Amino acid sequence: MAAEEKWKGGASKQHSGSEQATAKEPCVLLGQQLGEPGRFAYAALCGISLAYLFPEEEQSSFRTEFIEGFVKWLDLPDTVLPAMTAFASGLGGEGTETFSQILLKDPILKENPVAVTQNLLSFSLRDGYYDARARVLICHITWLLRIPLEELEVLEESLLETLKEQKEEESETAEISRKKKERRKKLKRYLLIGLATVGGGTVIGLTGGLAAPLVAAGAATVIGSAGAAALGSTAGIAVMASLFGAAGAGLTGYKMKKRVGAIEEFEFLPLTEGKQLHITIAITGWLCAGKYGSFTAPWSSLLHSSEQYCLAWESKYLMELGNTLDTLLNGFVNIMAQEALKFTVLSGIVTALTWPASLLTVASVIDNPWGVCLHRSAEVGKHLAHILLSRQQGKRPVTLIGFSLGARVIYFCLQEMAQEKDSEGIIEDVVLLGAPVEGEAKYWKAITKVVSGRIINGYCRGDWLLGFVYRTSSVQINVAGLQPVDLDDRRMVNMDLSSVVNGHLDYMKQMDTILKAVGVKTKECQLEEKGRSSLFSPPAKKSQQAAGSESREEENTVREEDAADGE
Repeated sequence: MAAEEKWKGGASKQHSGSEQATAKEPCVLLGQQLGEPGRFAYAALCGISLAYLFPEEEQSSFRTEFIEGFVKWLDLPDTVLPAMTAFASGLGGEGTETFSQILLKDPILKENPVAVTQNLLSFSLRDGYYDARARVLICHITWLLRIPLEELEVLEESLLETLKEQKEEESETAEISRKKKERRKKLKRYLLIGLATVGGGTVIGLTGGLAAPLVAAGAATVIGSAGAAALGSTAGIAVMASLFGAAGAGLTGYKMKKRVGAIEEFEFLPLTEGKQLHITIAITGWLCAGKYGSFTAPWSSLLHSSEQYCLAWESKYLMELGNTLDTLLNGFVNIMAQEALKFTVLSGIVTALTWPASLLTVASVIDNPWGVCLHRSAEVGKHLAHILLSRQQGKRPVTLIGFSLGARVIYFCLQEMAQEKDSEGIIEDVVLLGAPVEGEAKYWKAITKVVSGRIINGYCRGDWLLGFVYRTSSVQINVAGLQPVDLDDRRMVNMDLSSVVNGHLDYMKQMDTILKAVGVKTKECQLEEKGRSSLFSPPAKKSQQAAGSESREEENTVREEDAADGE
């Protein structure tokens, strides 16, 4: 509790001017300072939100455990537990606005409603485990109370800094003792960890079952990892090791030790240098010579989290595919295909009957590398699932973003995770752009089990390439990258990108524009639109197209009008 109070006091320093005075005091022990009506409304709001966000039967234990722990956290009497459990089971949803108003009228929160977000974050991290469902809930409550979502980012960064600072508070005696132990165990650490470094001293090749205290004691000087530098005190070791994984190496700590099935290449490359309580993994769909010859190139503007990775996979095959696409699509085939499109893709249903013979003569040039990459992307996705299930990234939420075959990797990752136990609470949001996967809703239903936040399907009806590569299907097939996925679930958000994507190659070349269109934060957005993070904003019920907040609805309207004008 002392560490928590220290962080709460420190977090207030992140705010400027008048906020400094109001933020510190209310944040100390919010549950004790709120009046009883405020505490009741606070818990009720969380219960109702849990039922809205995670109504599925398989989520019932999460809802129950969360609300029971939260009632104790707020020092509410046990007599209110049946009511809160009922709220978390789906009753009382119509009281959301009433409870929000009661909570905001509490004197403690009138000047500083951010204290609610801070308190919820403290509760969610009390065991050193940041469940993706808890983060989605925090975002939802923050939105209901009209608090800018950037405040959550500030609080998460503040907490991270506090955990790092705990190391610096060691007494001189403790520090001397630690250094002695460090020297004695230095050789043992080298043998256990199997140190190897890349780039700026990032740790790779860590063994799985390493004891956290062993790695933590002096790990910064031995390993040189930014994450390991955060460890030092008992509290720091416990929380950091849990959140960030052994030695805090993050996903760059994983490298495929041997070939897995047909997979020849699988590695995480850092896109940013920071550490964060939630991470983003971007997955590229193909490679091509020149500007887009690296996995990281399309993601230069991505800034969804200050800790981001890019998955490097099967580069030899993706380069071959990319060069083939460039050769064909930049030539006469592209012109013919645009004409063929008028006859071949009807309402997103692909048919194999009317492609012109002149186009079919060059089909084998595309079919072979495409077919190879289709198979390998599925295998890579399944492998990624087991990496995430093993918590190589630590116990914190993960957002996945990918285009083309990268989106296919994500799709098969989620399908694989859905078949495993304890797969909930890892994935926060997923963004699939131009995905060459099945678009029938029944195949996407399983994914909702493992995604806590949003499933965004970005599609383009005029993407003739996707239509062409699926032309030989023995049955008519719906392709997610060509049309909406008609899944009745609050997580599912379909985004028509036809106004910004003219063809499949644009998913790589127009990525910055596409990310903004689907509400993913970019470097430019951070400068221009602080506080807006539409990926998390709750949608209106039964509305799959809305991204939730008023600003997102306005953007969708403009985009739909643009698309209509284009047609």
